[in-house]
Amino acid sequence: MAERSILAVDVGGSHVKALVSTGESGHRRFVSGPELEPRQMVAGVVELTKDWAYEAVSIGIPAPIHTNRVVTEPVNLGTGWVGFDFHEAFGLPTKVINDAAMQALGSYEGGKMLFLGLGTGLGSALVVEHVVVPMELGHLPFRRATFEDYVGQRGRDRFGKKKWRQAVGETIERLSAAVEADYIVLGGGNAKRVTDLPANVRLGANDNAFVGGFRLWDPAMPATVD
Repeated sequence: MAERSILAVDVGGSHVKALVSTGESGHRRFVSGPELEPRQMVAGVVELTKDWAYEAVSIGIPAPIHTNRVVTEPVNLGTGWVGFDFHEAFGLPTKVINDAAMQALGSYEGGKMLFLGLGTGLGSALVVEHVVVPMELGHLPFRRATFEDYVGQRGRDRFGKKKWRQAVGETIERLSAAVEADYIVLGGGNAKRVTDLPANVRLGANDNAFVGGFRLWDPAMPATVD
């Protein structure tokens, strides 16, 4: 892990969660939602962590990222994210990455790993030889809509848990075959609701997103492709 104290922030469709790399045993969070804008997020994180000391910030956001900037507005959040300067807003060195890619980096244990984040939507990332490749597989066509429409929270609410689990199983099978993954890690708030996992599929630990955020500053970790 990096020697400096890092604040990792995981921005989700329902909550924003934060954890510092040194001196604290648990994360803190506040409610997000479809009206959350980036300045509100930053202000919320600063208030949430005002008694924590940290020297740099990692942020995972559910949107495509390029050179530490959001390039497409997040589907499940408010507006104003595209091009927002988080380094300036926090006043500290800041790295921004797709949220699924940050969780994937924290879940990685070698080989070719596919990460699927089952939350408000469907996050995805591939890690090959320690290089993280953010992906947007959730928006690919699936059945009569997209993968995200079936296995995201809206799909679970619409179809019920049995049909949702069937869709998740088919999603895992199709996407794993497409990228020829050695193994699959499931993360996100709904991952724990998946049963009867295949032999090459495991659940990621709850704090893997934070581990990924800390690893972003580790000089021993190779670069992320964004």
